[in-house]
Amino acid sequence: DEVICDRQSHIYNYEGGGIAFNSGCSVRLLHGERGLFTAEDVAQNINNPEDVHLPLTRLVSVENTCNRGGGSIYDFEELKKIGEVCRKYGLKYHIDGARLFNAIVETPQTPRDYGKIFDTISICLSKGLGCPVGSLLIGNKQDIKKARRVRKVFGGGMRQAGYLAAAGIYALDHHIDRLKEDHRKAREIAKVLENLPFVKTVLPVETNIVVFDLKDGIERDEFLKKLKQKNILAIAFGPQRVRMVTHLDIKDEMLEKLFQILQKIV
Repeated sequence: DEVICDRQSHIYNYEGGGIAFNSGCSVRLLHGERGLFTAEDVAQNINNPEDVHLPLTRLVSVENTCNRGGGSIYDFEELKKIGEVCRKYGLKYHIDGARLFNAIVETPQTPRDYGKIFDTISICLSKGLGCPVGSLLIGNKQDIKKARRVRKVFGGGMRQAGYLAAAGIYALDHHIDRLKEDHRKAREIAKVLENLPFVKTVLPVETNIVVFDLKDGIERDEFLKKLKQKNILAIAFGPQRVRMVTHLDIKDEMLEKLFQILQKIV
């Protein structure tokens, strides 16, 4: 079996090869714009099921927002078109929605709208929503029944998980609308970065992720080390690329300190 996803997707890059190791599936990588591919891209990459030389295309997975795309947001109409392609060819349709609520607060759609077009949805509670731990898998009763068994045989079960569920319920009740504050702060960081002489480019900021490239001659690891010495944590995201992320623990006064440090860091 084969999974279609983008080359920038989390499930391909950051799960230790789990698609192949755990499920025995191959992956067809699409080259979307900032991690976002189109229905046409999908249609052109579905294998002919009659050709025994090719793996059987079974699943399409999209990531919204896309981490490596700098928190990029899918156009919902395009997601619907991809869903139509999946139904036409009998494919399952999954959304890696670790940061889905970041997309939802910036667009007219509701969680229910997403539920209508996807077979399964995953949501992370410990990113923008601020829980100490936790993720959710959402789907119909049959899929969740199967997922619970798969989780069990992979050793993913937990005891007394209700304590974590309580934190998740609180986050869903209180931490969704405030995500816009994280997005505002990310845009402010991007604006400052765009005017710094050692920054080459800044990806468009749509949500809470800021991705930027340092100019040649600037040592990325040394730059990150200097930031860490000032209690500012960022991560390497490519040869000259750096990622910063805003969240509910970032206060406005912290941003002011960051801006002052950035002006003097190089």
